[in-house]
Amino acid sequence: MIELRHIEKRFGDAVILKDINLTIPEGSVTALIGPSGGGKSTLLRCINLLEIPSAGTIRIGSEETVFAKGKKPGWNDIQKIRQQTGMVFQNFQLFPHRTAIENVMESLTTVLKWPAEKARTRAMELLTKVGMAEKASAWPATLSGGQQQRVAIARALAPSPRVLLCDEPTSALDPELAAEVVDVLGTLAREGTTMVMATHDLRLASKLADQVIFLQAGDIVEAGPARTVFDTPQHQRTRQFVSSISAAQVL
Repeated sequence: MIELRHIEKRFGDAVILKDINLTIPEGSVTALIGPSGGGKSTLLRCINLLEIPSAGTIRIGSEETVFAKGKKPGWNDIQKIRQQTGMVFQNFQLFPHRTAIENVMESLTTVLKWPAEKARTRAMELLTKVGMAEKASAWPATLSGGQQQRVAIARALAPSPRVLLCDEPTSALDPELAAEVVDVLGTLAREGTTMVMATHDLRLASKLADQVIFLQAGDIVEAGPARTVFDTPQHQRTRQFVSSISAAQVL
């Protein structure tokens, strides 16, 4: 389970996240939606401490870290949280000088100090899971966007994280390639992988999410089951956003 209590994030005088309180059950899929600049990606990055919250508490499983002004968490505290998360980025972020299988192996051999053959076996299992086994020896530059994102998902899953964080996982892809990634994420969701995704793609959120969080200007405007938020949103701002986005997307 992920629990966020009173999370605040400031950049100078700008308040990006305001008193965020959120519980994400284990085995669930949560979609963060809302207009650009609303705080979706920042919240996602705060969960795995790529961005350090200015205040509040993050708990993942049994590990808890408290943040306060003028008090920076220690490296060990950061690692205890970060090691429980896997991150999938919008623009893939594969190492261009590593093959697909080497990209997946990297965290296992470099961070976890696994023997190369054990890491290779694990990496091939994951590439098979995401439908990329036949491209194990390919360089990222030779892969399509959808293929690169599937390798990135395999890489994020390699150390068996407690939660998979996805930052706009389909936004850099055309609809056909995006469908490949949605299929992979759908399989992971059905297997009970805990996921939190920031997305503008309401089709993706509608298909996969158990709960939806609508963020605007750093506030949670509305939160609830996906079908409730999409079909009968309670707040006017949510209704306006969903209708404007869905006008360009078929849910």
